[in-house]
Amino acid sequence: MIKFLKSIKKRDPAARYYLQILLLYPGVHALFFYRIAHLFWVIKLKFIAEIISSIARFLTGIEIHPGAKIGKRLFIDHGMGVVIGETSIIGNDCTIYHGVTLGANKANKSKRHPTIKDNVIIGSHAQVIGDIVINNNVIIGSNAVVTKSVEEGKTIISNNLSIY
Repeated sequence: MIKFLKSIKKRDPAARYYLQILLLYPGVHALFFYRIAHLFWVIKLKFIAEIISSIARFLTGIEIHPGAKIGKRLFIDHGMGVVIGETSIIGNDCTIYHGVTLGANKANKSKRHPTIKDNVIIGSHAQVIGDIVINNNVIIGSNAVVTKSVEEGKTIISNNLSIY
C-alpha cells in the first residue's frame, strides 16, 4: 500500500500527503472496490462482484468491470467518467485521466478490450477501443481515439486539433 501511495505522490504534484491521497482520491477508492469485486469475480460469485462494482461507480464516477485485470500502482487521476471494460488488461505503473474509455468494438464473449502494458499514460477523454495492445511507455494524448496497436515508446495525439 505504501508503494502505491508513493507512486501516486510522485506522479501528482497536487498530492501533499498520504492521508490526503487515501481519503480524498476517488481513483484510490475505485481501485479498492475493484480489488474486492475482482476477488468475487474470480471465485465465480459474479453477481456480488457486479453489485460491488455498481456501488463503486455510484460513489466515485469510475466504472471498472470486475473481470478486468489490473496490475500494480494504477493511478486514476480525477477519474470521473473513466470506463474500464471487462476484458481490459492494464499493466503496472499506468496513469489514466478522467473520461478515458477502454472499450470494445464488438459484442461477443471473446477478448474485446485493450491490453495496456507498463508505464502507459492515457490523457483525459481518450478512447482506446478494441482488442489492441498499447505497449510499454506509450503516451496517449487527450481526446485521442486509438483503434490500432501502438509500438513501445510512441506518443499518440488527437488528429482533431483546433487552433484559435
